[in-house]
Amino acid sequence: MSFSPAEVERYARHLVLREVGGPGQQKLKAASVLMVGAGGLGAPASLYLAAAGVGRITIVDPDTVALSNLQRQVLYATGDVGLDKTEVTARRLAALNPEIVIDTHTTALTPGNAAALIAGHDLVLDGTDDFATRFAVSDACVAAGTTLVSGAIARWTGQVGVFAGKPCYRCLVPDIPPDAETCSAVGVVGALGGVIGAMMALEAIKIITGAGQPLAGRLLIYDALAAETRTVRIGADPACPTCGA
Repeated sequence: MSFSPAEVERYARHLVLREVGGPGQQKLKAASVLMVGAGGLGAPASLYLAAAGVGRITIVDPDTVALSNLQRQVLYATGDVGLDKTEVTARRLAALNPEIVIDTHTTALTPGNAAALIAGHDLVLDGTDDFATRFAVSDACVAAGTTLVSGAIARWTGQVGVFAGKPCYRCLVPDIPPDAETCSAVGVVGALGGVIGAMMALEAIKIITGAGQPLAGRLLIYDALAAETRTVRIGADPACPTCGA
């Protein structure tokens, strides 16, 4: 897989990076990534994936841009309010990097369509904010043998994890918590989406290129108020309804 002169210049900082180089950039160009959710996490993550040269990015989101999104979803502008997020995202990613392919599905991911949406992708990023969708994504990824990068934010705290088979996301969260909260109810500091979304993109780049140690089987938790991070290991649950015996 060769690069045009424009691509060589575009990806110059990757090409001289020992852990990426030409072979890693070729892997990025050949990769196909599904981004579930184009909101507070999906917006920054998709921008960095496009900038990195991921060859095909598919965006799945059923929503339109709302004025309240703009406090953290910096991919969008005031004039985009009312437009489909997938439409605006595709336009912005194409403007950022015309060398890549962008597919869109203006629909919610559900247990009924998850397998079809994930099929043909090397990696899935989940930036949604409801547990029903997260479970549907995780279950379909386990069934397809596709690695999942999952992120979440609320208030001043964010987390990122990588799930490649066992343990899966349901080993971490087996059921919808009775006290589950949403950003609309409890709030979220806007810049946190950029921090965690960028971390999700970094994990994706590491997984695709084989650089470093991805967060497989681990969960990184970031406390923005204290400016502290901690990483915890996730054990496989033998009774997990998705990946357990």
